[in-house]
Amino acid sequence: MRNLPSRSGHYPARMDGLRFAFGTLTVFPARITRWDRDAARAGMLCAPLAGLTVGLCAAALGGAFLAVGSGPLLAAVVTTAAPAALTRGLHLDGLADTADGLGSAKPAEDALRIMKQSDVGPFGVIVLLLVLLAQVAALFELYGESWAHGTAGAVLAATVARLALTHASRHGVPAARPEGLGAIVAATVPVRSATLTTALVLVACAATGLLFSPYDAVRNVLAAGAALAVAALLLRRCVRRFGGVTGDVFGAVEETATTVALVALTLG
Repeated sequence: MRNLPSRSGHYPARMDGLRFAFGTLTVFPARITRWDRDAARAGMLCAPLAGLTVGLCAAALGGAFLAVGSGPLLAAVVTTAAPAALTRGLHLDGLADTADGLGSAKPAEDALRIMKQSDVGPFGVIVLLLVLLAQVAALFELYGESWAHGTAGAVLAATVARLALTHASRHGVPAARPEGLGAIVAATVPVRSATLTTALVLVACAATGLLFSPYDAVRNVLAAGAALAVAALLLRRCVRRFGGVTGDVFGAVEETATTVALVALTLG
């Protein structure tokens, strides 16, 4: 790789980004070779690819259960459980911690300290329960339509949820702490790059929907847009409340986008 011409320097950067994305956002064996802001920028731009992989694995597991006659409810449960296992539950943990921080009504410094504690408070428990129930219920509806709709929904939600992390890393979004994942990725992604990545993901969502019908193409794009919009509102609230983003906030943004995307796909 060192012998490649300089014009091919983008290739190592992309590989560093892929390793960063898969190494921080999944349990897949990806040895992170660089831990700096350049690698973080590339990694957050590659985040939707990590989400796509997680979604495909979750959908494959749900499809396998359907194939052996489990029914759509159990398929929905295992499809919801798979991303938690493939991310070590970090995003769900971040969601619970962020809910406790937001619900504490304490100053930013105290709220951040609450979020770092290992226990989960009542706000975190309630939000976790409702989010997981909503995801299972939505996937149950999608699998009830067909295996293909359930699969497409799981993959779309996982991909768009990681795209929300790309936006959470864009320029202008500060870190709440000087250390941790939030600090290394905060404000690394140029707005133009985030916009281009979003356009590519939305085109892919529309193309996937066209495999079913023009209506499904529109529904996919609207679901993705709704997920990104709600995730952006949560991100804005967290930045105002905590002074910036943390790893926990990233988890909350991801799980929120996942849930909204799945619920939106069941509407209409």
